[in-house]
Amino acid sequence: MECNIFSNALQPCLTRINIKGFDKFHGNNSGWNHKRIGGISRRVFCSPISLEEEFSAIKAKNFSNDEDALARPLTSEELKALRADSERSKLIKKLSEANQQNRFLKRQLQLKEDALVNFKSDLAVMELQIQALVSLAREIANYSIPNGSRKIKGKYIQSHLLSQLEAVEEKIKEQIKDVGVAQSQEVPLFWCDVAESVQVMGSFDGWSHGEHLSPEYTGSHTIFSTTLMLRPGRYEIKFLVDGEWRLSPEYPTVGEGEMQNNLLIVE
Repeated sequence: MECNIFSNALQPCLTRINIKGFDKFHGNNSGWNHKRIGGISRRVFCSPISLEEEFSAIKAKNFSNDEDALARPLTSEELKALRADSERSKLIKKLSEANQQNRFLKRQLQLKEDALVNFKSDLAVMELQIQALVSLAREIANYSIPNGSRKIKGKYIQSHLLSQLEAVEEKIKEQIKDVGVAQSQEVPLFWCDVAESVQVMGSFDGWSHGEHLSPEYTGSHTIFSTTLMLRPGRYEIKFLVDGEWRLSPEYPTVGEGEMQNNLLIVE
């Protein structure tokens, strides 16, 4: 039998000793007893097993419970929870990949937009230069044609030069127009109604992320607004107001029922 002796005078430091055959302490197999030894009151607790053996028994019991839990078949609710966790993990992974791809495409689109702006500037400079050359060619063509001047396709070279420069000028104007069509422009959007949060979704980004509208307090009511960078074309949009899909009376509509959306036309 192993006994633990705790000294009241020496607490919180606890002394543990083994006592075998100490007949001055009274008690049966286990229990608390007091005896004064050398003027110090001591308290004795006797246990039939050691702490190490007790800890081993508890550990073995817990391990047995774990084995029983592993051996037990899963319930339908547990299986549903596992499937839901698996599907949630797959969706989170796909959403993360889609967000990364979306950010990459946005960066590429911004690079293209910058290139278009630079190209449009270069075309504008070329247009001014061609206009100056056309003016000179017209002036030369109005002069009297010298004797012996050469002809190209039935025209004197002065008139031929003027027609060629005018054709180049028209092509540059068309290219500038095409660049203007391909270039994105600022398009304001707004929502006029009582709300806490407003988001616009639409075909401008494949109904993926949308754009949040910022509130502007005017005193009597609140206007939510934002600005989109869009190329000329037709876009279907819809407003997500406080978590509910809403149509704005400020924009025309297309479709019917749940497929009805606002129509946004960018000239």
